[in-house]
Amino acid sequence: MGPCWRCGSLGTWCVFGAQTALRCGLLLGLLALCACLEEKCILGIMGQPVLLPCLQPQITSSVNVTIEWRRGEDLVLRSTWRADGVVEEWSLDGAATPPDAPLTGNLSLQLPGPEPTTRRLRYSLRVASQENQSAELCSVCLQTAASFSSPLLRMEAAALPGGETAFWCHASGGFPEPAVFWLVDGGAAPEGSVSTWAAPLPDSHRYNVTSRLALNVSGDASVACVVQNPSTNETLTSMHGGAKVTGGPVVTSRAAEAMWIFSTALCAVVGVLVTVGVVYQIHLDRMSKRKKQEFQKQQNRGNKKKRRLEEEEEEVKLERKETDV
Repeated sequence: MGPCWRCGSLGTWCVFGAQTALRCGLLLGLLALCACLEEKCILGIMGQPVLLPCLQPQITSSVNVTIEWRRGEDLVLRSTWRADGVVEEWSLDGAATPPDAPLTGNLSLQLPGPEPTTRRLRYSLRVASQENQSAELCSVCLQTAASFSSPLLRMEAAALPGGETAFWCHASGGFPEPAVFWLVDGGAAPEGSVSTWAAPLPDSHRYNVTSRLALNVSGDASVACVVQNPSTNETLTSMHGGAKVTGGPVVTSRAAEAMWIFSTALCAVVGVLVTVGVVYQIHLDRMSKRKKQEFQKQQNRGNKKKRRLEEEEEEVKLERKETDV
């Protein structure tokens, strides 16, 4: 049995473990639903300008306004609009807002190149004016990535000791570190046959990745090297069939589509479970309320009967007094 509560004059009633489990399930369901609805980040490609959107047309009527873009707590840009129309702007690493921002309310932040990091960066815009000293108007999430080059797949001409054949796969210039796997005749490569190395490029946060596959394979076998970058939602594939490299790099989104379908189905299931749980909880509350009303009615009936008996006793006493007199 689960925990017990005392509710007024109804006495003690217990909620069994099933109801407690239901409440826990509802809480977990809500958490999962929040995870499904997690805010999407803007994808910034390394080496390319990225725009963090923020439109506030109502600010065009303000004067003597100072806007500040921050990355976390670090100041990235400060722009002051004076009443005489002069705009004074300071920025870090070439960040800028549109020149006509005071006229259009377009306060979007343009970054010349996003900072390479595996963390999600939070940019926020705040406005300081005479009316409002610290009002946050925009908040934008930024995620950094870079695409890898098309994988180069080659087979070593000389066989290894034991008759094994070696295949090499190389891709470069991407971020963050990718996932690499091999397919042999459409199936996963045997365990222990793959070795992969990822190394950062000199003076850069980008990666070069090299992978080696060694196994006994027939001459007409199909071998594929797959490089996945989840941040850019890219899957690059190079295939080797027999003595000739066929196909070449192919960008496919099957894995991403499958993940999207799974996430959507999960959100739908969680939504149904939450709805069912809420309806069931409402049903339990109604039953509890009905029982409480019935109990109160029974108490009222008992009180009426008790008062009636007392009145009858009073009448009998009065008759006895009159008789004695």
